[in-house]
Amino acid sequence: MAEINFEHFLAIDIRAGTIVRTEAFPEAHKPAIKLWVDFGSEIGEKKSSAQITNHYDCDILVGKQVMGVVNFPPRQIGPFMSEVLILGFVDTDQSIVLAVPDKPIPNGSSLC
Repeated sequence: MAEINFEHFLAIDIRAGTIVRTEAFPEAHKPAIKLWVDFGSEIGEKKSSAQITNHYDCDILVGKQVMGVVNFPPRQIGPFMSEVLILGFVDTDQSIVLAVPDKPIPNGSSLC
């Protein structure tokens, strides 16, 4: 993996947000869930598609805080425009586990 400098890291805007709405995304090529995430008053509500169906159902995600990259350009995923990249880790089964704050923090808080 290529080494980066600290300025590269600072260019990535990673914020905490709370999932406020979810929908199944059956049109996606790989199983996914549509997420609407509140990133606070500065950024607002943004939507994303996340391939997290192996560990998460729509009904348990609302109210969960997550971390996302909020300064990537929007990306069209089938009929859905994803505005942020929700972060996670690949587990031993190649499934995604969400990266989440371990204590509640204000929506829009920056990773530091």
